[in-house]
Amino acid sequence: MGLVVVISLPLILFCLLLGFGCYFLGRARGRQDVRTNAQVYGVPTPPPGSAAEAATSYPSPPPAHTKLFNNSANV
Repeated sequence: MGLVVVISLPLILFCLLLGFGCYFLGRARGRQDVRTNAQVYGVPTPPPGSAAEAATSYPSPPPAHTKLFNNSANV
């Protein structure tokens, strides 16, 4: 029984230390990655001067709704 404790206790402690080390190292690298490489969501743009640029150009969005309502008849 003593042999099991002598072998498994250091192994359990090593696994715990390894787990905490990987957690904190990954957290630090993830935060560094967020600071240096911001995530960009959307359709990727083709390189400038490519033939695909003219073929897949997307139409511009419609203009914003700017109609002013005249409610003087309701007064």
